[in-house]
Amino acid sequence: MAPKLALVWNERRIDIEYTWVGVAAADAPVMVFLHEGLGSMTMWKNFPDTLCQHLQMRGLVYSRPGYGASTPCAINEHWGVDFMHRQATDILPALLQALDFHQPWLFGHSDGGSIALLFAVRLPESLAGAIVIAPHIFVEDISVNSIRVARETYLHQGVRERLAPYHDDVDSAFFGWNDIWLSPAFRS
Repeated sequence: MAPKLALVWNERRIDIEYTWVGVAAADAPVMVFLHEGLGSMTMWKNFPDTLCQHLQMRGLVYSRPGYGASTPCAINEHWGVDFMHRQATDILPALLQALDFHQPWLFGHSDGGSIALLFAVRLPESLAGAIVIAPHIFVEDISVNSIRVARETYLHQGVRERLAPYHDDVDSAFFGWNDIWLSPAFRS
C-alpha cells in the first residue's frame, strides 16, 4: 500500500496517495507525473520508474483527489469548471511544499498535461520544465462527444469493472471527470 499525505483543501482534510520511483539519490532532479482524466498512480504502471531510471531522476507519482486511493469526492460534490486550475494552483503546490522539494519537472498526460501547463503559466519560477502529452488547450467537440460515449460505455459495457482495480471509489473518479466535461458551463 502506498503512503498517503494529508492536506487541507476546500476546508476539509484530503489524503493523497503517492510513491517515489526512479533513482534514490536525494539530490537527483525530480519529475512529477500528472495522470489523465480517468488515471491514477497505479495506472501509470512501470512507465514512470522506467523513464526516471533511464534519466537518472527521482519520480513522484500520485493520484489526484477523487482518484486511485486518494480521498474520493464527497457524495453530491461536483467539480467546478476550474477543476484543472485548482489542481495546478492549490493541490500541486501544496503537495510539493509538504514534500519539501522545489523546481521539479512535470510530466502530464491529457488532463494532467493541462494541469502541468496551468502550473507552468502561473508559477514558472517553481519548476524546471514541463513535458505534456495531449493536453487540453481548449474544449473540443470531438473530446466532448467522446466523453459522452464514454459515459454510455461506463454505464452499460463493463468500463466500470475495468476501472475498479485502479480506484477505491470508481464512481467518484468517473463521474467527477465525466460530469464536468459534459457540463455546458465547461465548454467556455
